[in-house]
Amino acid sequence: MSRPTNRSADEALISLKAGNERFVADKRDGKLQDSSRREELTAGQSPYAIILSCADSRVVPEFTFDTGLGELFVLRVAGNVANTSTIASIEYAVAHLGCNMIVVLGHQSCGAVTAALAGGDNGYNLNHLVAHIVPAIDSCGESDVDSVVKENAKVTSDSLAKRSAIIQSAVKEGLQIMPAFYCLESGRVEFL
Repeated sequence: MSRPTNRSADEALISLKAGNERFVADKRDGKLQDSSRREELTAGQSPYAIILSCADSRVVPEFTFDTGLGELFVLRVAGNVANTSTIASIEYAVAHLGCNMIVVLGHQSCGAVTAALAGGDNGYNLNHLVAHIVPAIDSCGESDVDSVVKENAKVTSDSLAKRSAIIQSAVKEGLQIMPAFYCLESGRVEFL
């Protein structure tokens, strides 16, 4: 099966960076958020980037990158972990929507990373979630939450192609996977 065409990874990154600059400067344009855009999207979607973000209520990728309806394919899960469901969702966007950019977006003061660093028994489900963050803790060599958040975004980014033949194949065709860090105080995204 051949993938549909979409913006190149470089074009997507330029759009994301420009949108974040508008967000940081409090100059969001608010385009593509009205009834005519909703109507347009009833025929289908073609987002230009996939964002694997934390579920934290302070991190809203559509605002952070100043995008409108249908521009981003966003997956939100605490700790921006790549579990089977998030990887399957990313595979769908890569294979069927032609996305050529994946951003794994960690953020300042992440609660899931804080829980992983604290250890202990958080119950079956949360223990399962934070287990995905342990490889970042092990490879980071630091116990500072934000350092581990950045490492977690990198480790997760690196693991996506290793854990998915669909993503790995798309990387060979120009898909890029970028780790990033969102600063709660400034709203700025640092691509790592």
